[in-house]
Amino acid sequence: MLGSPVVNATSQVIWQLKVAPEMQGRVFALRRMVAQAATPVALVLSGPLADRVFEPLLAARGALAGSVGRVIGTGPGRGIAFMFILAGVGMILLATAGWLHPRVRRVEEEIPDQIPDVAPAVLPEQPAG
Repeated sequence: MLGSPVVNATSQVIWQLKVAPEMQGRVFALRRMVAQAATPVALVLSGPLADRVFEPLLAARGALAGSVGRVIGTGPGRGIAFMFILAGVGMILLATAGWLHPRVRRVEEEIPDQIPDVAPAVLPEQPAG
């Protein structure tokens, strides 16, 4: 999560440059809705997954006690810890897949900016005196 501000800011700049100003409200609302729709799903699924799947797998005699359990330990709390590890690995895999995808890497070149470059404003020189 340490890199989230940089990733979010970079993404926002790209979206603002590539989406026409008259469409930005609709596009940004849709982006936010899709992103936030995952939160309730995660909240509903994470508890049962932790309690019924991952905690038993990493109990003292669970199925993953001899493999993953040797690295992160076994017992209470290790199932949710393993879920966090899997979430982190998933984020790394998604970032790597995006980086390896040539169209994603070349989005700056392939999609024209919707906001034209504007020369910076220059103040007229003031006479000395």
